[in-house]
Amino acid sequence: MDTYTFHNMKLSWLDGGVNFLDGGTMFGVVPKALWAKRYACDDDNLIELRTDPILIQYADKNILIDSGMGNGKLNEKMKRNLGVRAESNVKESLQELGLTPADIDVILMTHLHNDHAAGLTGWRDGQLVSIFPNAEIIVSQVEWDEMRNPNIRSKNTYWTENWEPIQQQVKPFSDEITVLPGITMIHTGGHSDGHSIVKLEQEGETIIHMGDIMPTHAHSNPLWVLAYDDYPMTSIFAKERLMKEALPNGYRFIFYHDAVYRMVKWDETGKELIETLDCRV
Repeated sequence: MDTYTFHNMKLSWLDGGVNFLDGGTMFGVVPKALWAKRYACDDDNLIELRTDPILIQYADKNILIDSGMGNGKLNEKMKRNLGVRAESNVKESLQELGLTPADIDVILMTHLHNDHAAGLTGWRDGQLVSIFPNAEIIVSQVEWDEMRNPNIRSKNTYWTENWEPIQQQVKPFSDEITVLPGITMIHTGGHSDGHSIVKLEQEGETIIHMGDIMPTHAHSNPLWVLAYDDYPMTSIFAKERLMKEALPNGYRFIFYHDAVYRMVKWDETGKELIETLDCRV
């Protein structure tokens, strides 16, 4: 299990599953001749992506960022269409740390697309139940509203079975929320209308989780956005603004989908990596 100590916070990447998606879709209008230099693909142009929640142990709390793709909720056709090669083993990852899903206190949902939110619920005795029954689930109000009333496009990823069992645990926020001193969620929009990022701040240093407006290290260019983005120009403007803040201040970046690096730090130009934590899965 990959871990990183950030002053008083311990970060651990849990096994949330893996899927392979079309590289062209993940890099939108960027030509393969460019993106393939930064992120490897196979002969079918598929790229490997993790869907790993990050456990933050801090201030006597167990906090997750996102929940993984779940386990036992997809049939074989769904797995094939979604490129799923391995489902979540979050429970087993927590066991390695001496924890159970019931020990999770807070879950920070960057957004509620299926590959991030399916791990919130699971089947038990023929019923869908909350996997993390004691957790407060924090998500932007915009995202929560669309999750329950998706449009013609988003209904393919906002699934009823991912929200109905946990609706009493959800705490929506508008614009920005301080979850704990040093942990902030900020609504950005872009990838989805309600998409948010997570900032971790300790002793003058910052780590930023950009969610799916920067799903891997190869998406650092503000113009490199996903074909999946509902509002690509919003993603571009949000990423541009955040990178202008992050690079001169030496922020580190952590990732949910990256199968190469768990964390990186760029130089001030954003062109050279000066610190990395490899994904060893």
